[in-house]
Amino acid sequence: MNNPQIEFSDRKSEIDLYQLQELLNISAFWAKGRSIEDLSIAIANSEPVISVWDNESERLIGFARATSDGIYRATIWDVVIHPEYRNIGLGSNLVENLLSHPRMRWVERVYLMTTHQQQFYKKIGFQPNTTTTMVLLNLANLSLVPDTEVQLQESPK
Repeated sequence: MNNPQIEFSDRKSEIDLYQLQELLNISAFWAKGRSIEDLSIAIANSEPVISVWDNESERLIGFARATSDGIYRATIWDVVIHPEYRNIGLGSNLVENLLSHPRMRWVERVYLMTTHQQQFYKKIGFQPNTTTTMVLLNLANLSLVPDTEVQLQESPK
């Protein structure tokens, strides 16, 4: 994609957290309602972080981040493109920018989780993996399990 109006950036300091929060609320059912504080922590602990900007409107229109040890394993998180900018190749370019970043370039295995976009990621080269995915819900953060009643016991004084 060659559009001078669109710019990809790996500078975390340029990300406007309020624009990111709005982008996630508009574009990602799985990321609605994230707080500014939590987004700040997630970005600080991720490398690389790639943002996509419409320079004409100075608007954040895409975002993705990864966590990695830089050699063996990495996980991609929060890949989003604003609905008005979809189906023009930005999503693929965003993931490719993330994967070509020096922190990701030599990683042996890159994981991601997706609910409905398996075909999109297959086009980029990802393959289904049914053998290694497990999850642990951290009950210390009760917001992760909103439909579960958890009874907490008071600690002895």
